[in-house]
Amino acid sequence: MKKAIVSVINDLSTDQRVNKTCNTLVKLGFDVFLVGRRKKNSYELQKRNYRTYRFNMLFEKGPLFYSFYNIRLFLLLLFKKTDLLFSNDLDTLLPNYWVSRIKKIPLVYDSHEYFTDVPELIDRPKIQKFWKRIERSIFPKLNDIITVNSSIAALYQNEYHKDITVVRNISPIQTHSSVKTRLELGLPEDKHLIILQGAGINIQRGSEEALEAMQYLENAVLLIVGDGDVIPILKETSKKPEFLDKILFIPKQSPEQLFHYTASADIGLSLDKDTNINYRFSLPNKIFDYINAFIPILASSLPEIKKIIDEYQIGCIIDSHDPKHIADKIQYMLEDVKMREIWKKNLILASESLNWESEEKILISLLQKYA
Repeated sequence: MKKAIVSVINDLSTDQRVNKTCNTLVKLGFDVFLVGRRKKNSYELQKRNYRTYRFNMLFEKGPLFYSFYNIRLFLLLLFKKTDLLFSNDLDTLLPNYWVSRIKKIPLVYDSHEYFTDVPELIDRPKIQKFWKRIERSIFPKLNDIITVNSSIAALYQNEYHKDITVVRNISPIQTHSSVKTRLELGLPEDKHLIILQGAGINIQRGSEEALEAMQYLENAVLLIVGDGDVIPILKETSKKPEFLDKILFIPKQSPEQLFHYTASADIGLSLDKDTNINYRFSLPNKIFDYINAFIPILASSLPEIKKIIDEYQIGCIIDSHDPKHIADKIQYMLEDVKMREIWKKNLILASESLNWESEEKILISLLQKYA
């Protein structure tokens, strides 16, 4: 059996894309070994179809964290037998590339975003240039490059003149025999539920405005599921009297458990702002989670997201991030019974074509030459 080592810099617990990639490799006959890191708040991983390993790190963030992680990853890749390397994002690419050259092993690179333009780097030009230098030194030498949507693929193609394979981060068809009730989940049964979910609920992603919008809504609760750097700010804001009993925070969940929260909601939010290239061309996994849970979507007017909502007619687009405007859109989506019926039917149709089982065929066609 051929072996594949898949590496990513997160703690593996909520990365649905990497989990799907590993399962595809298993389907192709690989013995898969997934490498990540353990954080202080990481929970134990559920049993998977492949082996996993998480480094214990002395540092959780900053240059020392990235340096030590890449050194440890390099040594692991160098001394562990494998037939294929699969690197996820630029922060794991350097050790993968070095080992692929040293051991003459094929390397597949999956860029989950336009890495060098993420918000965390825009205001840190020296660090941004450091990562860009790594990208420019390696990217043109890669043979198999994957990314998450056609807009980001076009950026890389224009810059490096390389063929890019697009594999969207689409959710698999849900096979739950039953969905947990709101009572079982500890959620209010007598109010409308609006959900905002994600592993990266960070600045410039519209969560602050979503929360502020709740002061204009009655008989509704905003459910924020996941984590991110803006969560402490949101929790502090939610203590104000105008948000009493209107905001619920749920920590990050496994994909299986998250589905039950998503399916319990009336509306799903995706309100990223067009403040940088990476957000502008984002196509977050939660869009497909909402579709597979059959809940209509309220989203900001970002091209990749708007294209799907308009094509399938499964929700609404906001015109601005003004909290009152967002509240008005939510109110309309809750009250228009006729449109809710139309959205429901269209969501079912959308889920039949927008699913991982269809999208996976693209990944299989790229990887099967190594099987």
